[in-house]
Amino acid sequence: MNEGPASPEEKKAAALRALATHFVDWAITTRHSVRAFLPTPVPRETVEAILAVASRAPSGTNTQPWKVHVVTGYPKAQLTAAVQRAFDDPRVAASHTEEYAYYPREWISPFVERRRKVGWDLYGLLGIAKGDRERSQAQHRRNYQFFDAPVGLFFTMDRVMEEGSLLDYGMFIQSVMVAAKARGLDTCPQASFNPFHRIVEQELGLPKNERLLCAMSLGYADPARVENSLHTEREPVRAFTVFHG
Repeated sequence: MNEGPASPEEKKAAALRALATHFVDWAITTRHSVRAFLPTPVPRETVEAILAVASRAPSGTNTQPWKVHVVTGYPKAQLTAAVQRAFDDPRVAASHTEEYAYYPREWISPFVERRRKVGWDLYGLLGIAKGDRERSQAQHRRNYQFFDAPVGLFFTMDRVMEEGSLLDYGMFIQSVMVAAKARGLDTCPQASFNPFHRIVEQELGLPKNERLLCAMSLGYADPARVENSLHTEREPVRAFTVFHG
């Protein structure tokens, strides 16, 4: 049955949907981990707007398990210096361990190959040869200064919450990154701070019930830095999807 031509209102709605789809897809697919930032400040109002948008992420029974600690300026400099001092001393660094296993204890295929590839792709861009421990350590150390980003975020969760809340939290963190991208900002989610959670807890004055989940760098990407040209590969849909019916 011919329903006739679409009305002007229907055409406008369709155009708006197409435009929204384009920009949402763009923000998701162009987001990638940036490892070199410009010193350009990010206004507090922008950070608040990003977090407000991200707070609309779904959570089981609306528990909203997330809590965010934003560090800038002097507090950020103090915290990063404390972590870097611990990292620089092998004996001290060895005394710091992560509170929960972010990565598997035993790597298997295909995950180990993917992990190695992104590491060597990054080091290849930076000209760090295999076995060059000094330069590898120096690059790793940059994690603890948020890759020079002006804003650092620490994500914590109440210890009473269980594993299901980690699913909610992942959606929240993804929403932070997408909302930042939509505003011309870039991010790098980081588990690198996790072993030094005791230092983070002390520097931020975290209460005993808060557990550090991860950190994130936030700012404007430095387009001149070669490491920011790294874009990781993704498997095609058919490789990770099974359709039933």
